[in-house]
Amino acid sequence: METTSTLQMVFTNAKGGKVTISLPDPLPDLTEAEVQSAMQAIIDKDIFRTSGGSLVGIAAARIVSQHTTELIED
Repeated sequence: METTSTLQMVFTNAKGGKVTISLPDPLPDLTEAEVQSAMQAIIDKDIFRTSGGSLVGIAAARIVSQHTTELIED
């Protein structure tokens, strides 16, 4: 069985829409404060544009783990 993790950072854009940026394999000891700081830096630097405009707020952040069990392998 293989387990993968992804950090999902959810932002709001200027038009009120939600935008998710996903990063694979986050550090296992990642803290809420570190994620919030990184998300705020992304907003402050205005480096991403979406169809709804710039990212303007933090909506959520989560780590999603996925377990994969191969039943038949090549």
